[in-house]
Amino acid sequence: MRIAMIGSGYVGLVSGACFADFGHHVVCVDTDRDKIASLRRGEMPIYEPGLGELVARNAGQGRLSFSTDLTSAIGGADAAFVAVGTPSRRGDGHADLTYVYAAAREIAAALTGFTVIVTKSTVPVGTGDEVERIVREARPDADFAVVSNPEFLREGAAIRDFKHPDRIVVGTDDPRARAVMEEIYRPLYLNAAPIMVTGRRTAELIKYAANAFLATKITFINEIADLAEKVGADVQDVARGIGLDNRIGAKFLHAGPGYGGSCFPKDTLALIKTGQDFEAPLRIVETVAAVNDQRKRAMARKVAAALGGQMRGATVAVLGLTFKPNTDDMRDAPSIPLITALHDMGARVRAYDPVGMEQAKPLLPNVTYCADAYACAEKADALVLVTEWEQFRALDFRQLGEIMARKVVVDLRNIYRADEMARHGFQYVSVGRSGS
Repeated sequence: MRIAMIGSGYVGLVSGACFADFGHHVVCVDTDRDKIASLRRGEMPIYEPGLGELVARNAGQGRLSFSTDLTSAIGGADAAFVAVGTPSRRGDGHADLTYVYAAAREIAAALTGFTVIVTKSTVPVGTGDEVERIVREARPDADFAVVSNPEFLREGAAIRDFKHPDRIVVGTDDPRARAVMEEIYRPLYLNAAPIMVTGRRTAELIKYAANAFLATKITFINEIADLAEKVGADVQDVARGIGLDNRIGAKFLHAGPGYGGSCFPKDTLALIKTGQDFEAPLRIVETVAAVNDQRKRAMARKVAAALGGQMRGATVAVLGLTFKPNTDDMRDAPSIPLITALHDMGARVRAYDPVGMEQAKPLLPNVTYCADAYACAEKADALVLVTEWEQFRALDFRQLGEIMARKVVVDLRNIYRADEMARHGFQYVSVGRSGS
């Protein structure tokens, strides 16, 4: 199959490279000429394990190419995937569909034969209807179908998620479009990946509902963690105890500083706005978003409490800046409100992240960025673990004890055990665990 991937950001690049690896011929299109030039040189615009090698292999074998020319990419394509950004719109929180609709207009002008226009971007319910209207208005003669095919990729594990999906959701009532989509995803049949075919609006809602539910699980266990601290319980044991129930499941029950990233914050907000527009308010999701915002700011108070409230002039070392490990994504990362609040309290902040510091610098300019975890911790009054990178899971606390001004560790990811830290003579604070 011949595929045009409109947008070469996270979703478009990963999806395009994986489709090419299946044997399809893929052209990734982007309006950013510098990005396309970099991709042609084999330079990745994002950090994703294994992506550089995947792109290089398929580009070298002629199945994957990069272009700024949408018209030539669409000409002869069986499917045109729209994988452009849908950020929160300034001022009201609705998903900004400017790029989606612009892509629809450009695709319309370039259509030559029957083409499936596939919305891969995360979009509110009804967006596919509007895309169809735009294309039909621009090209009444065109032969096309609009399909919703939401992505379910986790940053840091996106290639595996694409090649071993829990499910593939295809929203269409058009039999020709369904046949094209089944052929595109046919290489996954051996993995027994279920293809769920629904109405287009249903597919659009599935994506938002999935993200909102996962965000709810995270927020729920974070509130249970707060209660566990008050009553002297251990939230990790609570999470395991409820996670062993098959109706609940163990995933997304890790207490921490709140969710961030490119999806959960904007998608929960967009879903809330959709509910309001259709007079079906989503009170649970509204509460989830509000509680999560409050939690990120509250983490700085946890650090202040560990230092006895004496923050002015204190040096705080922050390990981990990205919203999760194995990505350089800083969007809505918990480290941002944490560090901002620490600065407001009068603290000096030093930081280290294995891959995210260049992305963090424009967002957090008043931070001293360090070469490694130990340089970061030198002469610090407190060490704060914010992102659970593997590099931070076996720190040498004997060395840390020698170089830090005060032996205080605030572990916002519950990487370590209180008894272990006590043996090293550290004051240790974690999330939702008694005795720490």
